[in-house]
Amino acid sequence: MQIVGVDDAGRGAVIGPLVIAGVLIGEKDLPRLRELGVRDSKRLSPVRREQLDEEIKKLALKYHVIKLLPVEIDKVVETGRKLHRLNRLEAQTMAKVITVLKPDIAYVDASDVLADRFKDHIAEILSFDVQIVSEHKADVKYPVVSAASIIAKVERDKAIAELRERHGDLGCGYPTDSKTIGFLENWIQKFGFYPDFVRKSWKPAKRLKTRAEAKQTELV
Repeated sequence: MQIVGVDDAGRGAVIGPLVIAGVLIGEKDLPRLRELGVRDSKRLSPVRREQLDEEIKKLALKYHVIKLLPVEIDKVVETGRKLHRLNRLEAQTMAKVITVLKPDIAYVDASDVLADRFKDHIAEILSFDVQIVSEHKADVKYPVVSAASIIAKVERDKAIAELRERHGDLGCGYPTDSKTIGFLENWIQKFGFYPDFVRKSWKPAKRLKTRAEAKQTELV
């Protein structure tokens, strides 16, 4: 039996991609994930994540990563209710990952507050039979989902590192990071618009843009 774990990284970020990763593991190799010390990526240091990322890829039968760019996220979010639309986009993307990997069972970390609804949104897109286990905190409960979490996080960290090299210290890309907010504030004040790696539909980005425009009007 072949089992896949699917998870995301960067869902709440205002800068950079939302990364969805899937890892296909043979049932007999699942205990090996525990032996490696695989766990939720948020509980691991960046160095340890990178080490495990390499080990997981060696062990996996296959893995697949999809990066959703800010422009794709903005397009979906701006056409309807933010969370509802984002949940559907994640479900559709996870379905694409599952389709590529073609497991017998897929464990997914549910993004929707209703885990069964999230499962249904994935299942309606799939063209083959697969058992879907959709749960909250699946990245904590199931090592195969933890493995996907690690790969997704490493891929997102690489994307942020590339942006940092080109544009300077922009923090971790989340609105809770003062460096990220400072970067956005400086950028919008300097250029008057956001670059393509910023999620323009996010409230913090909108708020800073509105504030900058108000200041500009005051100066006129």
